[in-house]
Amino acid sequence: MRLHYLQHVPFEDLANIETWAKSKLYRVSGTSLFNDEPLPKINDFDWLIILGGPMNIYEEGKYPWLVKEKEFLEKAIAQKKIIMGICLGAQLIADVLGGSVCKNTYKEIGWFPVSLTPEAKKLSIFNASPGSFTAFHWHCDTFDLPPEAIRIAESDGCANQAFAYNGGRVMGLQFHLESSRESINRLIQNCGDEIVKGKYIQNPDEILSQCSQGQETNRIMAMLLNAMAKEFG
Repeated sequence: MRLHYLQHVPFEDLANIETWAKSKLYRVSGTSLFNDEPLPKINDFDWLIILGGPMNIYEEGKYPWLVKEKEFLEKAIAQKKIIMGICLGAQLIADVLGGSVCKNTYKEIGWFPVSLTPEAKKLSIFNASPGSFTAFHWHCDTFDLPPEAIRIAESDGCANQAFAYNGGRVMGLQFHLESSRESINRLIQNCGDEIVKGKYIQNPDEILSQCSQGQETNRIMAMLLNAMAKEFG
């Protein structure tokens, strides 16, 4: 399996997805969009991961590579690649599929519970996943469901936490299952000004004190990725 990732900023990388992919002996490659690196050819990968970033999907004037990235995502979806978008990545997929992206009522930063929807439990890729779990969050935007997409997760602070399209071959996650303590530390260092008082916002000490929960979220991530690889690989 050939896994390729799209990276929007230096401090948000694959984190524990890379550990998982290498344990499967997958070939891992990436495009640093922030360095204007060229996108790969569609036939050069099987699985695409679109990572997070602090920018908005509509900031094409400030980040002109967003235009080419969206065109690339359209082609990858049409070619039936396995695709997972995380945070900004999920919002980009939603936009490409015809959903809208806007500010969420609440900003979510920290460790908060997520629940799978009844629709998610009908998909075989979630057979081994728990019905609810605590995940790491860092977002202020959300998305409306694209046409033909299935809402697969929700939280008290955000109704649309995740969606699946084409039976789960394409998936968007608002939350982070891949995070490590190191990747969370980098977010705090680079985006700490976003941490203000809010109903669903934890301070840095609270966030770092709960990083042990990452072991469970990484386990859930591996179960989901393994199920996707088995179903669509």
